[in-house]
Amino acid sequence: MIALTPEEITQLQARLADYPEALSALQEIEDCEGDVEDAAISLALRSGQEPDTNEQWLAGFSKRYRHIACQPQFRDSLAAGQLSTLINYLTQETDCPALIAAPVAIYVLKSGVDSFCRSFDNSRL
Repeated sequence: MIALTPEEITQLQARLADYPEALSALQEIEDCEGDVEDAAISLALRSGQEPDTNEQWLAGFSKRYRHIACQPQFRDSLAAGQLSTLINYLTQETDCPALIAAPVAIYVLKSGVDSFCRSFDNSRL
C-alpha cells in the first residue's frame, strides 16, 4: 500500500498550492486515511476512468507514464521530492486526467524512482 502520513499531506498541500486538481487529489487521499491507491480509484471514477480492479490499479496506470517520469528532468525533480514538475507536465502535455496526475507522481516517488524506472532503464540498454 502506498500511503501518506498527515504530515506528508500537509507538506504536499503547501508545495502544490498552485495546482487545484492536486489539492483535490490530496484531499481525497486525506479522506482515505492516507491511502493513495484507494484515493486514486475514487479520483479515476470521478475523471471518467473505469478501473478494472482495485488491486494495483494505480501501479498499472502509472506505468503508462513511465517513459515520461523516467526522463532525467522528471526523475531528478522526483528524487528531490518535487512533484510539481511531473504533475504539470502530465496535466498539460498528456492524456492523464488532472485529478490523477498527483497520485501518479506520488506513486512514483513513494515506490522509489529508481525502482519504478528500472525496467525503463533496462529497455534502453
